[in-house]
Amino acid sequence: MTTAAEATSLADRLPIAVNTFVWHSPVNDVLLAETLDKLSRWGYDGVEIACEDVGDWDPGRAGELLQSLGLRSVVGAVFGPGRELACAEASVIEATQDYVRAVIDIAERQGAPMVIGPMYTSVGRTWRMSADERRAALEQLRESLAPLCDYAGARGVRLAVEPLNRYETSLLTTAEQVMELIDPLPAETIGVNLDTYHMNIEEKSFRDAFDVVGARLLHLQVCGNDRGAPGEDHLDWEDIRSCLQRIGYRGMLGFESFTADNASIATAASIWRPFAPTQDELAQRALTHLTAWRAGWT
Repeated sequence: MTTAAEATSLADRLPIAVNTFVWHSPVNDVLLAETLDKLSRWGYDGVEIACEDVGDWDPGRAGELLQSLGLRSVVGAVFGPGRELACAEASVIEATQDYVRAVIDIAERQGAPMVIGPMYTSVGRTWRMSADERRAALEQLRESLAPLCDYAGARGVRLAVEPLNRYETSLLTTAEQVMELIDPLPAETIGVNLDTYHMNIEEKSFRDAFDVVGARLLHLQVCGNDRGAPGEDHLDWEDIRSCLQRIGYRGMLGFESFTADNASIATAASIWRPFAPTQDELAQRALTHLTAWRAGWT
């Protein structure tokens, strides 16, 4: 049985968080305050706050509220239509870099140590590439990310790049591909954000994927293979925990799912049915499973 001291230690090393997309798109100050209060009462350790547009919420106000509730946070960069760091006109790339810099500023002001997400091309954009075209795209992406790494590092913020599944991108779908991208970039400022949902589709082996990323795994999003609560699905969560223990992962465990009640986010994430009677129940079920799963950590 996990003692209170051991549970506190696990929460410090492996905080359990939930994404605001479970309820809201976009989130604002009022909705964020209501959501953070619920998460704190339920026993969550943190939150992933999606930043769809700069100005959606006040990071200073959010930071004060997070601190008062004892919650940690990361900020999610959202790459909707028109946000591109590669394979686009220079003006589009520059505007997207400005957006990422603004999100880094938000994270710094809020007290969040990390910006996470698919920071490369817009979600849903797919196209066929030859080997030469792919190499050129990755080189352009590195060139776009390099000054953002410098900007983030100067502010004590790290970037975690997330591979998506083949239906949401054609550029980065596996852990190995992200490592190919970031290998020449500074490890102290940029790493990887993996998501068990995408991994279930794209990786031949969870173990191999976690091994190839190793210490550059900065953030892990955890959900069922259907985007529902982890532990209510077919994934081998004991094996996933074993893999994470082996690479020494010490970071957030973020439950990311989406509401079917918002037409734009439901369509973008292909959420055609609810995963629980209510979104509150979905988040609470995820917390129950994740807390029990984390208790098995050694």
